[in-house]
Parts: sequence; structure tokens; C-alpha cells
Amino acid sequence: MKEVRKIEKIKIITDSTSDLVSYIVNKYDIEVLPLLLFFGEESYHDGIDISLHSVLERIRTGDVFPTTSQIIPQRFYDCYKKYLDEGYKIISIHLSSKMSGTYQSACMAKEMLETDDIIVIDSVNVTAGLGLLVIKACELRDQGLTTNEIEAEIFRAIPHVKSALAFETLENLVKGGRISKTSGVIGNLLGIKPILAVKDGEMVVIEKVRGSKKAIKYILEYSEKVGMKQGELSALLEVENKDILDTLRLNLIEKKIDFIECQGGCVVSIYSGPGACGIFFIEDY
Repeated sequence: MKEVRKIEKIKIITDSTSDLVSYIVNKYDIEVLPLLLFFGEESYHDGIDISLHSVLERIRTGDVFPTTSQIIPQRFYDCYKKYLDEGYKIISIHLSSKMSGTYQSACMAKEMLETDDIIVIDSVNVTAGLGLLVIKACELRDQGLTTNEIEAEIFRAIPHVKSALAFETLENLVKGGRISKTSGVIGNLLGIKPILAVKDGEMVVIEKVRGSKKAIKYILEYSEKVGMKQGELSALLEVENKDILDTLRLNLIEKKIDFIECQGGCVVSIYSGPGACGIFFIEDY
């Protein structure tokens, strides 16, 4: 007699830098924990009590550059305990440990709870790249895979998450300490649009072009050259740059590629600044 496989009750948890739109969060019942951002002594929860428009406007007009803060271990502890008490096993996927201490906080909370029913994953990514991995984990869960099987598949996919993003300026990344002042110099050259990618968990400049048309051309050629894996979702990310977004969207529709659209959240957009737009996808492997 064939053994009936028991389906695990699994909760997928991530943080607000995944920049997933509300319909995706609701569709997959994802728990999203917010990072904090600060304007001086004022603190806000990412995506909850301050809007992206307000953040960008205050950066433009104010003299205080905002800072961000990781999720503290106690917040993870409380969230994890709630779902463990409800009988869930947990997969918690977070932004790159090279960009934030959030992953380490999640690991500390797991240790405090002394359980094997929590798997914490460093996505080695951020924003829509993290979001794609979270969605993949949810889809695998809904297919009936176990937490260990999902973990293995996510770790297989992580090195293959690719990105190409056109930035208007690198000023905010330099101010926020996310790239060096030397790398930031090219972003101040007239008409130059730096193209960035997430590599090994950090933002790096991979090309510099002049003008939006060449930025679009580079992004499309890059995604074509690397190759998108059939059956995998892609994502368009945008922070106040509809022109590039519209062209990239049309291209994906013409190629019949499944994709979602994400707007950079408050924390992510502090560093990107306005005018950023690009694509995240999983390469063929």
C-alpha cells in the first residue's frame, strides 16, 4: 500500500525590502516584517506609516538624509513563536546579510526558540530579487514540498537570480554607504546612467551608458544574453521612472514572459533614489 505523504503546514516570512505588492502578499499569505527608517529622531515602519512619495520628497527638500535599521531579534521571536504555536513550520527569507543585520536577527530569534521548525535563508539579494525567491518558496509550498525540499530548491536558485537596473544617480547609495565614493563618481557625469546589479549580495556597477534609450538597450541585451529560465517568474522594479518601465513591460509582454511589477519600497528607494528602473529574473540553469 502506497504511503500517504503528510503535507506540512508552512508559513513563509520575509521582510519589507522584498517590495512585493499587496496582491502577491495576500495571494500567498506571506508575513512581511517591516524594517525601520529614520529622519533624525523620527522613526517609521517601511511601507506602513510613511509613503514612498513622502520619503523621496523629504530627501529632495530636507537637509537630513534618512537612515535605516534592521529588524530586531525580539520582533522575529514574537512572530516566529506565534506561528509555531499555531502548528506551522517556518521558512524565513531575507535581504542580503551584506546589506543589513536582519538575517542575523532572524538567526538569533531561531536560536532563542531552540527549534528545528524554522529555516532562515539569506537570499543574497534585495528588493524584487528577494521577492522572486519568496514567491518561488510559496509556489513550492503549495505544490506540497516539505520545508527541507523548499530550502534546497531556494538555495539552488539563489546564485541564478540576475538583475540589471538603470539608476539616475548613485548619490544616495554613496550617502547610505552602499557603494564607495569612487564608484559613485560616474553617476555625477552629465547624462550618464549607471547600470547596477546585485552580485554576491551587494550592489555593484556593471556598466555606464548615456541616456535612457541606451540604458533600456543594455538591460534588454543583458537579459537576452544571460537567458531567462522557462517557467520562472521575472520582475520589473521601478522608482519614479515610467518611461523605462513602459518599454521593459512591452518587451516582456511581446516575449510572452510571465512577470510581476514592483515599486521600490521606502527603505530600498532611500538608496536607489528616484529614477531607478530595471529587471530581476532567474537565469536558465
